[in-house]
Amino acid sequence: MDFNLADLFERVAATVPDRVAIVTPDRRVTYAELDGRASRFAHHLLDAGVAAGAHVGIYAYNRPEWCEAMIGCYKARTVPINVNYRYVPDELRYLFDNADLAALVFEASFAPAVAEVLPSLRRLQHLMVLDDGSGTPTTDLAAVEYEQALSSASPAADFAPRSPDDRYILYTGGTTGMPKGVIWRQEDIFFAAMGGGNYGGPPITEPEQIEKAVTGDLRLTLALAPLMHGNAQWTMFNTIFMGGALALWTRHTLEPDGIWRFVERERINTISLVGDAMARPLADALRAGSYDVSSLFAIVSGGAILSPSIKGELHDLMPNVFVMDSFGASETGANGTVDPNGSGPRFQMNDSTTVIGDDFTPVKVGETGMLARRGNVPLGYYKDSEKTAATFVEMNGVRWAIPGDRAVLEPDGTITVLGRGSQSINTGGEKVFPEEVESVLKSHPDVFDAIVVGVPDERWGECVAAVVAPRPGRTFTLENLVEHAGNTLARYKLPRHLFVVEEVQRNPAGKPDYRWAKDLAATHVRR
Repeated sequence: MDFNLADLFERVAATVPDRVAIVTPDRRVTYAELDGRASRFAHHLLDAGVAAGAHVGIYAYNRPEWCEAMIGCYKARTVPINVNYRYVPDELRYLFDNADLAALVFEASFAPAVAEVLPSLRRLQHLMVLDDGSGTPTTDLAAVEYEQALSSASPAADFAPRSPDDRYILYTGGTTGMPKGVIWRQEDIFFAAMGGGNYGGPPITEPEQIEKAVTGDLRLTLALAPLMHGNAQWTMFNTIFMGGALALWTRHTLEPDGIWRFVERERINTISLVGDAMARPLADALRAGSYDVSSLFAIVSGGAILSPSIKGELHDLMPNVFVMDSFGASETGANGTVDPNGSGPRFQMNDSTTVIGDDFTPVKVGETGMLARRGNVPLGYYKDSEKTAATFVEMNGVRWAIPGDRAVLEPDGTITVLGRGSQSINTGGEKVFPEEVESVLKSHPDVFDAIVVGVPDERWGECVAAVVAPRPGRTFTLENLVEHAGNTLARYKLPRHLFVVEEVQRNPAGKPDYRWAKDLAATHVRR
């Protein structure tokens, strides 16, 4: 047995077959059921001629089939590719072509988009359609009905030997640019982002030790992010590799009342979400309603940092619940967690993560450099040698993953993350990191959400602009926000322009859409 995701999952399923592996508002799936259906999915792929190493797209909302298809791909030694369900046809065409998809699993309601892009994709030969109750016709696509495919396939676990070198690929759009696929060895992603078989403790050293890791108390973890995002995938595997139950919110919209009722009914222990975009509506509903959340002991945000204001609200509403940020990236895995005694984006990082300077040596205390990880790091970006060379750098025999976050090493060994260098605003030679300003703006009582970007300025080169969504029924002016932020930020960091919108645009994972905000702000400034 190796540190292979399918091997590890099969050992967990054999150890706790009758435990609940997945729970949704409508269904329960045991480990034995998940294992059997994933094996059927794998055999169907192999019987259809989808070869080991081929890429299989999963184009669906959160549902148990997402998990079984992903695990089934690993059983067959194929590679699942996450598809953003909000992409328009041009974006889908780019992703499907860039990822070299050989097969695609998709929900019926997405059939029109699939039909539009399919003629230009010669490699994409095998289609499987998931019934989503929409009644959308799919006969013209010659797609195999998912449940029919599984019912006619073998459930036997008689697969060829697998390897720790089998691939895990995560497509990430980040906040700018076209999506790119980050390639990991499965052994590396297991230790870098999936808990290493003992989440929160020392990782296991032998694959067989996974059995001991799953024999403890059952834990229920709710993944609110979409499974096509690394946050939810890593939450899923962290939960499974501890023998816990993954709770999936399968509605297509964030419904705070329904989510709290789900937490209450299932006695959920941990909620994994992405930033204020998910946390703030939950806090508002909790303040307005009455729910039994006594089973809950942690809320963890990954992919976007919670603002101090929303953390404070959640602490006030649930004083016994630990609210924390987990810092990581598609290119580094999980790096660390927020320092509970600090303020702002200050993290306790793992031993493999540090801040390095331009010479690729660790910076001194108080110095700014680039956040970097060594050890279990990706192989690179799929079909992009230029970006691979820029992000994954070998120096003095050490391979570093450097995703672009600027950071400062603190005297106590913690690391303060300033933000993506690519998003920083240069105003008169001073660097402004949007996340810092956004956090302060969102602490204003009338502000619901905010994105900060740089716009051209004749005197300073760039100046700060804020795109802000108010709370319902509230109003504010630029002067109001500047006065509020001026108590915390230096003057050069204060917004010079304000654009009020009904809703701040974010991607499905909750990350701010800086391209949208920058285009909006720049267009209005030029007028």
